[in-house]
Parts: sequence; structure tokens; C-alpha cells
Amino acid sequence: MHPETHLALHHTRAAELRAEATGYRLAAVAKRPRDLRTRLGWTLVEVGLRLAAAPRPAIA
Repeated sequence: MHPETHLALHHTRAAELRAEATGYRLAAVAKRPRDLRTRLGWTLVEVGLRLAAAPRPAIA
């Protein structure tokens, strides 16, 4: 294969991989905080409900 052709193919493939990686990164960044925020929110709700509930009598 001619060196310039090989180099052109290399640059094209590298650009494709960069674009693909950027797409995955953007999708991951967009998805993660929402999942984390949802889990954290429900955990805080659960903790708040446990703190607000009347304590159960201890069984001896």
C-alpha cells in the first residue's frame, strides 16, 4: 500500500474513533448523573421516612 494512502486511511479511522468515543462519553455523562441523582433522592426519602417514623419498642 502506498504510504500516503495508508496515512490517509489512518487519519480517517482515527477521526471515526474520536467521534465514536465522544458520542459514548456524551451519552455516559448524560445518563450517569440522572441515575445517581435518582438513587440518591430515593435513598434520602427512605432515610427521612425512617427518621420520621415512630420508634418501635424493643423486643427483649
